[in-house]
Amino acid sequence: MSSTLLTQNQAQPPTPSDWRSISRTLDHTLLRADATRADVERLCEQAAHYGFASVFVAPTHLSMAASILRDSPVRAGTPVGFPLGAALTTVKIFEAEEALRIGADELDMVMNVSAMKSGDRGLVEHDIRSVVRLAHEAGAIVKVILETSLLSLDEKLAACQIALVAGADYVKTSTGFAGGGATVDDVILMRGVVGHKMGVKAAGGIRTVAAVMAMLDAGADRIGTSTAVDIMHELGAPAF
Repeated sequence: MSSTLLTQNQAQPPTPSDWRSISRTLDHTLLRADATRADVERLCEQAAHYGFASVFVAPTHLSMAASILRDSPVRAGTPVGFPLGAALTTVKIFEAEEALRIGADELDMVMNVSAMKSGDRGLVEHDIRSVVRLAHEAGAIVKVILETSLLSLDEKLAACQIALVAGADYVKTSTGFAGGGATVDDVILMRGVVGHKMGVKAAGGIRTVAAVMAMLDAGADRIGTSTAVDIMHELGAPAF
């Protein structure tokens, strides 16, 4: 993991009075099935205006998002194996290759939850490592979505350890599509396992400044949310 990311992980959480420092922790997300190209274009313009860390869009919109953000510090991201994580590793590799080819700076891959719950930890590690290798060769980063609401305590601990060994850059709580989202307890647990060797991303149900601050205070350094603009408005940032 880069020294920049390590520095970010070791920094104190931002304060609500500084909306710019909070905006830099937010992944501005639009993964609805009915999202249009116009919706995605506006998402990217909002991200550039507020200085969000990234936008996350479906692969079909990634090329356009990457083009719009090319001269911006905002990174373009897309999910892999979304939302179930149950695709074959070969399919996830193909997804990652295509996403990287058309401009992805970040990939949020869904862990094979079924393999984890079946005790096949070798498959889980191979799955993650295969995508991480491709991403790192292209200069991109990988966040591994654990889907914590579906895991036992022991499975959460093991998943964090596997993602770390496999070379991922972040562990992430949730897709938001599995009936449960981020919790403070899960973020604390994940940070406790990975220390400052990886980033921690909280996502799923985070819609207010209070929720963002709770996750940052618990140890998250990225927040995935579809309400990033509302959070900026709550902080008093200028309207888009």
